[in-house]
Amino acid sequence: MRVNWRHIPSAHNSYAVLRAACEESGFSLNRVNRPAAEVTCYSLNSFSAGKLWQEIATAGCITIAGGPHATACYHDLVRICDYVVVGEGEFTLPLLLAHIEAGKPGAPPGVATAEGYVPAGNSVVPGAYPPFGEVQGFIEISRGCPFGCTYCQTPMIFGHCMRHRPIDQIQRYAARLRDARFVTPNAFAYGSDGREARPDRVRRLLAGMRGRVYFGTFPSEVRPEFVTDEALGLVTTYCTNTKIHFGAQSGSDRVLGALRRGHTVDDTIRAVELCRTHGLDPVVDFIVGIPGETDDEQRDTIRLIRWVAGHGSVHVHRFMPLPGTALEGTTTRGLLDETRRVLGRLALQGKLTGTWGSTADSVFYPSFE
Repeated sequence: MRVNWRHIPSAHNSYAVLRAACEESGFSLNRVNRPAAEVTCYSLNSFSAGKLWQEIATAGCITIAGGPHATACYHDLVRICDYVVVGEGEFTLPLLLAHIEAGKPGAPPGVATAEGYVPAGNSVVPGAYPPFGEVQGFIEISRGCPFGCTYCQTPMIFGHCMRHRPIDQIQRYAARLRDARFVTPNAFAYGSDGREARPDRVRRLLAGMRGRVYFGTFPSEVRPEFVTDEALGLVTTYCTNTKIHFGAQSGSDRVLGALRRGHTVDDTIRAVELCRTHGLDPVVDFIVGIPGETDDEQRDTIRLIRWVAGHGSVHVHRFMPLPGTALEGTTTRGLLDETRRVLGRLALQGKLTGTWGSTADSVFYPSFE
């Protein structure tokens, strides 16, 4: 049975991971630019889904959808797609492909169809599957997050319990890469429950690495309260990166509490100052247009953005009500004129990146007649 993977640039790492998992079960995922016989797989986020909706609906082959958007909106996807993998795919996708190849009716647990859905009865143990195979990708070292931020899809997909890939497997695959970069919701939480750091385990991980290692920066980040002298000392001792990427999100403690962020504004300020002390450039994420924030709270965020821009760099994006999150269905708050002016000026100065314009066409929600 020929199985194809629809090429979507933002889903490259998913392709690397799932191709490796499927190869272990005897299935090869052939990358294609359009649906093709016999089976075509799609990994969808809430931005790519709208662009590919019509293609999936009219594909002349068996279609399988997965990814964050499919997990949150499987009840919509089953109206146009033959199978929808809900949640983690390393175990479920090869099982589904074997099910299809054998011509069995229905679908295995973890897969939704127009006939119904039975949740998977297991979670993926990261070390049970390779992080990539012939097609290289970033190395996912941890899954899950205990914090449950109201705008974030991570707990919806991977749960609140952190699971970690074994150190020896990470080091073995990192040795195959020119630049070792990692996927994790919080790099400094490696080996821990996600609430209390285990720097001893981070040290063991990094001390055994060879070559160029980037930790606590793209494509992952850290949390501001996990930025400590000890953690930054590990980065400057063992790693190549000169930047640390973390999320502040708001300059208001009340808003941070409403978002269930689990840290304070002071944590952000302290993290920025510690980065500078260790000779590292802080790159700090903020969200603007958060539902429920007042004018004064938006001004608090802008004041913090201006301060951070004086000590590092800022990445800003407009709030997006992603499906499957606690804030799904809410409305993005408007931006003050002064907010737009400050963001625009900092962007022109090269201190700020991101997008903060309208998000009306960004998050896709299908409309059925």
